[in-house]
Amino acid sequence: MVHVTIDNKEAFVKEGTTLLEAAGQVHVIIPTLCHFEGLSEYGGCRICMVEVEKEPRLTPACSRLATEGMVVKTNTDRVRRARKLNLELLLANHPYDCLSCVRNQKCDLQRLAYEFGVEKVRFHGSKPDFRVDDTSPSIERDPNLCILCGRGVGPVPRCRA
Repeated sequence: MVHVTIDNKEAFVKEGTTLLEAAGQVHVIIPTLCHFEGLSEYGGCRICMVEVEKEPRLTPACSRLATEGMVVKTNTDRVRRARKLNLELLLANHPYDCLSCVRNQKCDLQRLAYEFGVEKVRFHGSKPDFRVDDTSPSIERDPNLCILCGRGVGPVPRCRA
């Protein structure tokens, strides 16, 4: 077992546990977009950044493993500023049509932007102009809305032939 402290809460977790998982065990919520059960962790969205005591850089909680004696802070000013900046960078390449989007008010990106006070995006990226894939009678895929979080890539079933 590994002993870690997250926001002054002590946790004893199995070796190989991520900081995000350890935080969940002590009921500390760390926001994330790219974390999804069954998908590999790659820390792409950078929304789950946390501060580890005695380390100069913030680290993504979803891909960082807990180590013995680690002291983690999940809600410092530095962490909140980094999360807000990362949200703005994600939104810079995202269409500004939330009010007409079918996911309006059911969207994690929109919810986090509201939660972190992103009212205006300071950055301007290139807006994609991909064709919407509506070839399936039951699924419509709009790659223009993709923020590269990885959720759209579900676990692929293995062929048992």
